[in-house]
Amino acid sequence: MEKLTGGEAAVKSLHAHNVKTLFCIPGVQNDWFFNALYDLGEGIRVVHTRHEQGAAYMALGYAQATGDVGMFSVVPGPGLLNASAALATAYALNSKVFCLTGQIPSHTIGKELGVLHEINNQLDLLKSLTKYADRANCTNDIPRMIAEGYRQMHSGMPRPVALEIPMDILQAKGMVELPTKMPENFQPPMDVEQVKQAAELLGNAKKPMIFVGSGAQGVSPEITALAEKLQAPVIGYRTGKGILDARNYLSLQQPMAKDYWMEADVVIAVGSNMRVPAQKWAKKHCPKVIRIDVDPRSHTKFLKPEIAITARAEDSLTPLIAHLDTCNIERPSREVEMTAIRAEWADKFSVLDPQMTYLKIIREELGEDGIFVDELTQIGFASRIAYPAYKPRTYITTGYQGTLGYGFPTAIGVKAARPDVPVISVCGDGGFMFGVQELATAVQHKIPVCVLLFNNNQFGNVQEMQKNDYDGRVIATDLVNPDFVKMAESFGAQAIRANSYDELRAAIRKSHTIDVPTVIEIPVGDMPSVNQFR
Repeated sequence: MEKLTGGEAAVKSLHAHNVKTLFCIPGVQNDWFFNALYDLGEGIRVVHTRHEQGAAYMALGYAQATGDVGMFSVVPGPGLLNASAALATAYALNSKVFCLTGQIPSHTIGKELGVLHEINNQLDLLKSLTKYADRANCTNDIPRMIAEGYRQMHSGMPRPVALEIPMDILQAKGMVELPTKMPENFQPPMDVEQVKQAAELLGNAKKPMIFVGSGAQGVSPEITALAEKLQAPVIGYRTGKGILDARNYLSLQQPMAKDYWMEADVVIAVGSNMRVPAQKWAKKHCPKVIRIDVDPRSHTKFLKPEIAITARAEDSLTPLIAHLDTCNIERPSREVEMTAIRAEWADKFSVLDPQMTYLKIIREELGEDGIFVDELTQIGFASRIAYPAYKPRTYITTGYQGTLGYGFPTAIGVKAARPDVPVISVCGDGGFMFGVQELATAVQHKIPVCVLLFNNNQFGNVQEMQKNDYDGRVIATDLVNPDFVKMAESFGAQAIRANSYDELRAAIRKSHTIDVPTVIEIPVGDMPSVNQFR
């Protein structure tokens, strides 16, 4: 036991949980927390941002790139509300993001006294955006609640958590029990017989398929082994990209898999809800489905599986593969068949130019380990169905949330977490301006992310729909933009305008040579719609 302020209890608890980086904006409600951060010294890297949404998105990027906890701190009320879109995105992505927010003085909560940054029912708001949220009512609550947040993130379905600490609790001194060991995480007990049944069903399947999502990010070798034993194609859409190396002949992008689904007899979904196949393709043909998911509520969201295994992929795939070895039928290689499918679709995707050429350049310049961060822009949409990711956690996306403007600040968090690899963020001019102020953050903290800014002076996706789906009723989608090169340079970033593919390639290479962000503006016009492949 130590006598500590609430701020000291919070900081020492974070340090005990091995927090390396905190994305944040200070404010009066959190003063005592930041005093304690100052006193800690170099133990936690503090990356202060220019907007609360930036802090939260950077924590999201940190978590998505590593699989570890991304931590951010903001003031209550408007500060938390500014961060809420990132929390919603983290929830959609099953991401380990920890929100540490201030709160008005304890005795004023819920009394509508007009205290600075007061909003009604802040804790209820947090509970709607997280897996676990609580309020510290004394200094000794803080270490226990932080530990519980960690336990929740690492037990069952990973999702964001939050803790609010009133400003008087951060200032107050009290006897505090700091954690001496990390809390034990909970994982659901696995039904071994179900695993064996799944292996037998797969082992006798003539045309099996494998779908992977965020729950399979930690089992890339096992998915690869399973695919090769079954000679089954693996489909990873958005959050499943890179779990099987896209260069493997068994890797199919989602549009390529539709025809194969119509002939499949058994499909196994590992950490994936298979939203598109389950809601659309299954209406015409529904093979037997095996689901592996740590959250039992996920099993029957869209269709009823033949076998539903409640377990982590990390716990279930090894015994499944071991049993499959005892019951798998002889399977000839499907390399010729899959290579033909991939070649056919490469030809079909060629109509998405210039997107495909841009993606080819990005893929080549990122190298083996580089990370691609998508956005709600035509290049991002094309990347979901055509970008070849080689490894897990190298394709960062919003998942189903589709949060415009998330990409650039999220990419800063990715680069802060993975300074050893190149990180490219693709943005449209509309989405980029949501978080343009974070250029100052990346410059100040020397985070050399590379931004490819595709500028068509419009909210291009919406305008494309207005033109094609609503008889040309173009409204509220044309944009007047600054000179992006001059603007980025004024922040202290490197700025380049690329008017050709060769200039783009050279600009990306130049971005690797400095320790500040690079903004590469690429003037573009209308692009072919990706909707034709939905």
